[in-house]
Amino acid sequence: MADKSLDQRIVRTPDICGGKPRIAGHRITVQNIAIWHDRLGWDADEIASEYDLELADIYAALAYYFAHREEIDQSIREGKAFVEEMQRTTSSKLEEKLQGRT
Repeated sequence: MADKSLDQRIVRTPDICGGKPRIAGHRITVQNIAIWHDRLGWDADEIASEYDLELADIYAALAYYFAHREEIDQSIREGKAFVEEMQRTTSSKLEEKLQGRT
């Protein structure tokens, strides 16, 4: 994989990860990398070792993120809004069991 160019490291496939840009050969999206790096403060080495990726994959994902920041940040916001809406409108089966309501 070391001979891959940066533009070969990030791919979009309609049927994988909802078509979101991701690291080639993995289901790890650029959005995942952005969240881990920007919002959780992980450095590139931590992400690469945690997920058994090449450091070049992480830097390619970060470069893609910064080149398409608004699009990816919008996707993050939409995902967060979806989770919040589901939490607001759907009861927790675990909570119901713990409260003896099942």
